[in-house]
Amino acid sequence: MAAVQLSGIFKRYGDTQVVHGIDLDIDDGEFVVLVGPSGCGKSTLMRMVAGLEEISGGDLMIGGTRANALAPQQRNISMVFQSYALYPHLSVYENIAFGPRIRKEASTSFKPRIEAAAKMLNLSSYLDRLPRALSGGQRQRVAMGRAVVREPSLFLFDEPLSNLDAKLRVQMRTEIKALHQRLKNTVIYVTHDQIEAMTMADRIVVMNAGRIEQIGRPLDFYDRPANLFVASFLGSPSMNFAEGVLIGGAAGLALKLVDGSEVTLQQTSVPASVQPGAKITLGVRPEHVEIPAEAAGVSMEVEVVEPTGAETHLYGKIGGSTWCVTTRQRSSIEPGQRVALRLPAEHIHLFDTESGRRLA
Repeated sequence: MAAVQLSGIFKRYGDTQVVHGIDLDIDDGEFVVLVGPSGCGKSTLMRMVAGLEEISGGDLMIGGTRANALAPQQRNISMVFQSYALYPHLSVYENIAFGPRIRKEASTSFKPRIEAAAKMLNLSSYLDRLPRALSGGQRQRVAMGRAVVREPSLFLFDEPLSNLDAKLRVQMRTEIKALHQRLKNTVIYVTHDQIEAMTMADRIVVMNAGRIEQIGRPLDFYDRPANLFVASFLGSPSMNFAEGVLIGGAAGLALKLVDGSEVTLQQTSVPASVQPGAKITLGVRPEHVEIPAEAAGVSMEVEVVEPTGAETHLYGKIGGSTWCVTTRQRSSIEPGQRVALRLPAEHIHLFDTESGRRLA
């Protein structure tokens, strides 16, 4: 196992810089997920750690050793790719054994490791099969088995579940997390799927445009997103937003939305440095919006109703923006109906509209 430190890591292709000064410390045995939209630099960062991309600047330390100039095979890492990268003419056993054979290990040395990995990954009855005879989930387990047999200090996963259907993704992310809990290896996992990030990570690193937006534990992002980008990226359905202007009055502070409606704010939720007239974006997660029996300060005309069984999603507009309201009750509300909404003060998030940063 190994701790990983990235200090001022950047990547440049010609005059174009795609990764900007990444600083990140990963503890020994920690499961860290890099998440962000396509093109944010997370896979490039992963490939620099793996040695598949040259580091343009900064320092990479793996297990206390500077790894910038080390060849991939010298870094004691194993990588699992999105495409499985299996040899179609080799059996499952031979695919898993390929690495040890290339390293000229004795079969008496690696055979017990292969059998143990196959048992761990429920592949024991498939060792004689070719990859074409396996399902997508089984092929991904073979790729994981090949990584496990190497007994690396660091596992790298580059969007390994992207090619699987929804049901298999749920199953495989559980298996990967269970594998980590058994082996206790350090893991860096890249995905664009925020559900994978929230359910698997010890810590999440949210990236955007080659920079880190926020680092923290999964519930930190849910409860206290650092800025508008993080707030909108993590959460399903995503957080609702409405822009407005802070106003003051006899009743205290309120946010006047662009449609003229007002949302009362707690005095303590607005920093003293933010004065009336400031442009603020309000955010509330769909599951925190309440539908009270009595009239409320905000109302919404329902445009779309989506029943999912366990919950119902209601869509409409507030403050000129589309909002989603999630209720776990079977709803009789129909499109075209106007509903009163309550935004609980303890679940309101406030952001500076211009900078996007959270108002703490």
